[in-house]
Amino acid sequence: MARPVTLFTGQWADLPFEDICKKASAWGYDGLEIACWGDHMKVRKAARDKTYVEEKKRILKKYNLRCWALGAHLAGQCVGDTYDKRLDGFAPAQVKGKPEKLRKWAIEEMKATARAAKNMGCYVANGFMGSPIWKFWYSFPPTSEEMVEEGFNKIHKLWTPILDEFDRYGVKFALEVHPTEIAFDLYTAQHLLEKFGYRPCLGLNFDPSHLVWQGLEPHLFIREFSDRIYHVHMKDVAVTLDGKAGILGSHLPFGDLKRGWNFRSLGHGDVNFEEIIRELNSIGYNGPLSVEWEDNGMDREYGAKEAHDFVRSINFSRSAVAFDRDMKTK
Repeated sequence: MARPVTLFTGQWADLPFEDICKKASAWGYDGLEIACWGDHMKVRKAARDKTYVEEKKRILKKYNLRCWALGAHLAGQCVGDTYDKRLDGFAPAQVKGKPEKLRKWAIEEMKATARAAKNMGCYVANGFMGSPIWKFWYSFPPTSEEMVEEGFNKIHKLWTPILDEFDRYGVKFALEVHPTEIAFDLYTAQHLLEKFGYRPCLGLNFDPSHLVWQGLEPHLFIREFSDRIYHVHMKDVAVTLDGKAGILGSHLPFGDLKRGWNFRSLGHGDVNFEEIIRELNSIGYNGPLSVEWEDNGMDREYGAKEAHDFVRSINFSRSAVAFDRDMKTK
């Protein structure tokens, strides 16, 4: 099974698109998961301008790269979140500080993402949905079940017209289950899919790094949602609880070694990638293994090349032979 190994460009959006194409090709990647920010992908332009799309494809081809997926995390977050000034960093100047205008911009951005993905030849767009109830997670002040359900209902209302556009263009949307999202663990993901009636265009972008520090076993998450894993991020995390640090991060910045956990370059953390690959083989997942590289303690170019090599080394297929049945003694 030759699953393609791709690089998510979200952590490289400070570089011009052609620059990251050149680097990724030199490191050995098969393609990119293109982030919809920086100059990497302007979705409204890609939705309407054939010339713009052809230029992106030309650059990819120049470096022997392909694109199977777009990453639309930032605009998606703005759709479902309750506004605070942090969202202004994801939005254009004309809607900063204007919650309803910002949300309207984000909704239109996500609708355009569906068409942009179609025009780019992608089968899926990954992203976030936001959450109006993330701040309720601890349930103090007391959170009623009705308040939680209202949050899921709001996401359903906001995202249904967007998913209708994804259906229109034959593209899937894959939510990355992640803290601050309406679905951040197994049970919330299950509830979200139920809320949308398991509509086929809504699935999951599996990322083990956000599950491990919460105490979940990522391969069991794959097993639970075997028909909804539409895309896979390869990302590692190290849990380093030392009796002083807590799992909540202590309001310390990512990379601070006093934190109870930090993202790590692949193979340097606690994610059991072998179990993940075995589970992906079991469900017949043939899509990209997309490296989302993030490690504040390592040079990113060194890490991106090393991560590519790590994924290649573990990207094995399941056996085509049942040894206790198909092998015969001579």
